[in-house]
Amino acid sequence: MRSDNVTKGSERAPNRSLFYALGYTKEELERPLIGVVSAYSEIVPGHMNLDKIADAVKAGVEMAGGTPILIPAIGVCDGIAMGHVGMKYSLASRELICDSVETMLMAHQLDGLVLVPNCDKIVPGMVMAAVRMDVPAVVCSGGPMLAGTYGGEEVSLSKMFEAVGAYKAGMITEDQLEDCTCNCCPSCGSCSGMYTANSMNCLCEAIGIALPGNGTIPAVYSKRLQLAKHAGMAIMDMVKKGITARQIINERSIRNALTCDMALGCSTNTVLHLLAIAYEAGVPIDLKLFNEISAKTPNLCHLAPAGPTHMPDLYAAGGIPAVQAELAKKGLLDLDVPTVTGKTLGENIKGAHILNDKAIRPIDNPYSQTGGLQILWGNIAPDGCVVKRSAVAPEMQQHSGPARVFNSEDEAIASIYAGKIVPGDVVVIRYEGPKGGPGMREMLNPTSALAGMKLDKTVALITDGRFSGASRGAAIGHVSPEAASGGPIGLIEEGDTINIDIPNASITLEVSDEVLAQRKAKYVAPEPNIKTGWLSRYARMVTSANLGAVLK
Repeated sequence: MRSDNVTKGSERAPNRSLFYALGYTKEELERPLIGVVSAYSEIVPGHMNLDKIADAVKAGVEMAGGTPILIPAIGVCDGIAMGHVGMKYSLASRELICDSVETMLMAHQLDGLVLVPNCDKIVPGMVMAAVRMDVPAVVCSGGPMLAGTYGGEEVSLSKMFEAVGAYKAGMITEDQLEDCTCNCCPSCGSCSGMYTANSMNCLCEAIGIALPGNGTIPAVYSKRLQLAKHAGMAIMDMVKKGITARQIINERSIRNALTCDMALGCSTNTVLHLLAIAYEAGVPIDLKLFNEISAKTPNLCHLAPAGPTHMPDLYAAGGIPAVQAELAKKGLLDLDVPTVTGKTLGENIKGAHILNDKAIRPIDNPYSQTGGLQILWGNIAPDGCVVKRSAVAPEMQQHSGPARVFNSEDEAIASIYAGKIVPGDVVVIRYEGPKGGPGMREMLNPTSALAGMKLDKTVALITDGRFSGASRGAAIGHVSPEAASGGPIGLIEEGDTINIDIPNASITLEVSDEVLAQRKAKYVAPEPNIKTGWLSRYARMVTSANLGAVLK
């Protein structure tokens, strides 16, 4: 075992003495040492219960004959970080988390990991470390939040952001805004729509690195604690059998995850994270694969923000196994891939079926015959960009309009709040990419303001930044190359006509190549937004969004 390097032999007596200083016994050091990597904190609603989850994981490890060792991890709450400089740190923190998990694993020579994240970048960051180091690993998230209530309807965080736009437009009162504020997020857990956190937790289940139920069992349910105990037991089985992360996460299982992604209508951020996980796993995938799988995968779910259902509804309807069972009817999944249960995917979903077709549609009656995400290409985005087409109104699937150009999110949101954006416009927000931001901020405030002002069915937004999973409308992100790297999005001028054709995977600027070349010859790159701290280092090292925004 790896831990023999710190627990066995006379040469390691000093190492053992420090374990004894921690209170471990000789008997405990003779068992496999399992790192329980918990992102528990008191600043992230999705993480406030992770102390309980980690305790349950530790109990499962002990029951199965291992020695659990709690290790901390950081985590940013995207909702709290939204709309200010803090959001620049969110995506970038994914690399910090990955590196820190690697550091703790290697420095202390642990035999396996149970990863206990819940929100957004924390999930992929931990998974990236597991496949990078190729160690036995199981993901056990903290679970989704319950839906809130506002105006007599179930709501979640996306409605809260949209309420700000409605208030700015004079459509609701300050008392109504406060009512939504106090009631939209009623419990611990990852915010209740199919936002990035829940998307990634569902995809961890779909890819096989988490137990069935990981993505959908609500955070407040006792079944979540039972799941955590079983995760502790599962890691011990993997350690004993020598099953490692790359045996679970490979080209076949990544295709399965992409297929579920399309069926569920997950966040556009999953594109960044699956590319990054695949990179760390040594599996070559690119944006073309997303469209290839989307073209043949029906969209079965319209959870918030695309529709009225929330994560507890998906759980009650049968969860991810029910979705997978529907996809299997059309032969869209590889059922022979191994999973952390010790069984194949096919064995895991045997007998699963839909319990409520309002949350999961049968595959013969989907919302659409194609998946929830679409990659677009054109002279604005030669290396691609992404849209969550399942959250785009039918009338905006094809759109042409004048560009309204802004060099930051802050400029754009001020103009939107001031009522300067009108139906037909195409809002362009640039210099918000991985390098230009730096950190590729989420544009949830602009998209939510447009939705709250009832402009989401008449106004499009494109950016080299990215969008929260809570965004809806014709929100097109990850434009690559980004403006800060000399991408054509930096050459768009106010009033240029932009054509968007989502069904045909196209986004074009009605400006000739000659004119673009003239503009490029005069182009002067702006000064970096941040010149100090680790974000400045990140900006120098980060790759483009179409490569997953991984570090060189």
